[in-house]
Amino acid sequence: MSAKLNNKYGCIEIDKQVISQVVYRAAMESYGLVGFSQILKEGNIAKGVKVIELEDNTIEIELFVIMQYGINIATVANNIIERVKYSVENVTGIKVSKIDVNVQGIRVK
Repeated sequence: MSAKLNNKYGCIEIDKQVISQVVYRAAMESYGLVGFSQILKEGNIAKGVKVIELEDNTIEIELFVIMQYGINIATVANNIIERVKYSVENVTGIKVSKIDVNVQGIRVK
């Protein structure tokens, strides 16, 4: 599956794996994030990122993360949401309707 953008010249299709990589790279720049937990996605192991396409040409993103011990989880999660939303919309041009951050663990960095 891929996300589609239509303009006056035609159609642009962006694969969900490309969107997942944009999300992964943007989130990893956030302070307090140690890494992603592995999730099973359509038979492949993904880097803790799930992209869901909606019928109104927007996407939902679900992240499964591991955070650093001793930080404010809510603050880091909000920073991740803002950074990922900005990066995905800026790089791909696809509107992000919702981002969920699931904290799967805490690690001492």
